[in-house]
Amino acid sequence: MVVKWNVMIPRLTGEKERCAYIYLPDSYETEPEKRYPVMYMFDGHNVFFDEDATYGKSWGMGEYLQKTGKELIVVAVEADPEGNGRLYEYSPFDYENSEIGKVKGKGATYMKWLVKELKPYIDEHYRTLPDRTNTIIAGSSLGGLMALFAVTVHNDVFQRGACLSPSLWVAPGQVLEMVARSKVKNDTCIYMDYGSLEIFNHAANAESLISTGHLLLTKRVNLAFRIVPGGTHSEASWEQQIPIFMDCLGI
Repeated sequence: MVVKWNVMIPRLTGEKERCAYIYLPDSYETEPEKRYPVMYMFDGHNVFFDEDATYGKSWGMGEYLQKTGKELIVVAVEADPEGNGRLYEYSPFDYENSEIGKVKGKGATYMKWLVKELKPYIDEHYRTLPDRTNTIIAGSSLGGLMALFAVTVHNDVFQRGACLSPSLWVAPGQVLEMVARSKVKNDTCIYMDYGSLEIFNHAANAESLISTGHLLLTKRVNLAFRIVPGGTHSEASWEQQIPIFMDCLGI
């Protein structure tokens, strides 16, 4: 079951509402004492329903969870639906965009809202396992960059993270500095991938991926790193990676 409701992020978009989604497994209704791990995902509009997805194709996460019977709650919030808002709130860093010029990253503000407001709300209103070992983060593209930011900078909250096609190229030097400075526990588990047909879309992609992966390994995290054969920068491709990253993260 997927429930929708509206949320606001005042420090980013004032009183403008956006859609949030929560998936509850079937046993949530039949086993009222049971508690569940939670995975938070970016680009919530692309996670569950094709009719809500930006390009008409979602990850189909609900169907996957139903089919596999995974005992997991998934919370996904829509990105800023207007203009270039997603570019701002899904980057922890300032960077140059070829179409709109300088982007002032507000990703730190977004994550502060998720950690300090959204997560406590979910833990209060739903039967979660709120501890770090049962709190996961996942995203793709800029959402993949944000998932990496979350699992390293907010490692006290998230033990596991899935970073699909992360946009490391927007600020590769700052990404490496972020990882280098982070206090990541060695039980941290990170999945990171890139599609073979998208890896050269940006000049800094390959080098950034290798450098970031190497640095994560020096932190002694449990890293699963893949180049996906035939993988593209699309929800259809990311959907195919769900069973793999879920297995790598031990979900």
